[in-house]
Amino acid sequence: MPRDLSDVLHYFLPELDGAPVAASDATRAFVRRPDLVPASPPRRRMPPPPRDASLLPLSILGVPLGERDVVHAAYTWNLAVETARLGGSSAILTPDHARAAPLWPGSKSGPGDVEIVHSPARNLAELRRSAAELADERGKTASRGGVVFAHIPPAWLDASETNPALAPDGIRWLLLFTSARSREIESTFEGIRRWVRARPGLEVGVAIHGVRRIDDARQAFDELARRCDQQIGLALASYGLLVDDLDVYRAIAAGRSVMGTSPNCPAARALNDVARLIYEDARSRVLG
Repeated sequence: MPRDLSDVLHYFLPELDGAPVAASDATRAFVRRPDLVPASPPRRRMPPPPRDASLLPLSILGVPLGERDVVHAAYTWNLAVETARLGGSSAILTPDHARAAPLWPGSKSGPGDVEIVHSPARNLAELRRSAAELADERGKTASRGGVVFAHIPPAWLDASETNPALAPDGIRWLLLFTSARSREIESTFEGIRRWVRARPGLEVGVAIHGVRRIDDARQAFDELARRCDQQIGLALASYGLLVDDLDVYRAIAAGRSVMGTSPNCPAARALNDVARLIYEDARSRVLG
């Protein structure tokens, strides 16, 4: 699973290196071969066990989202739609108390028809149990695997850090979105450090967005990956580069997927690439 953002460029057209991201027709993302050389050798986890369908037929991917995190929620929903388009089973699980937050569109808003399931969970451990039940239920008819995208209020992750009883039963695979801005990179790292401290073995992947140039994304991820590697011994995974363009915001306003409104735009292709990487990891082994 660990990938490195510095590996992304051979997936881009060579002439796009250093070009504005908005001009890219190839927002491919990250392969598995890391060639980032840290200052000190990273502490690697043991290889993951092979996927066992008797455990969790679908993988569970936790996505920390605040009540006003509309853009990141839109990315999450679009990734669920793209997972379904790739042939996987996908659903979004969200706490019932977040029902009033304007995060999610209707359940039939475009290709994929991804269902949004509300859970009565009141903390991370209860959300994990709801997600496992949903993964088991969907897995009975999912011949090609898939992903349950579990919306986690960030406060629940911090609460489980201070209450060790919640940590062992928490979600073990997280997807984070971050821009290349220094302040946001710092905030993302501090969150990762807190959460990894409470959950040894936590797996974390990052998708970069909000950049104007490919080099900005590469430098931001390299900085974040180095800090995770050197300071907390985490091999950060990269899930690619998401293009922020007008089509994303049009889709949010319309309550539809980006693929449903602008199937040939760079943002749609980038979402498909990121979803493919997530789906590959979900199918290869039990995660969540």
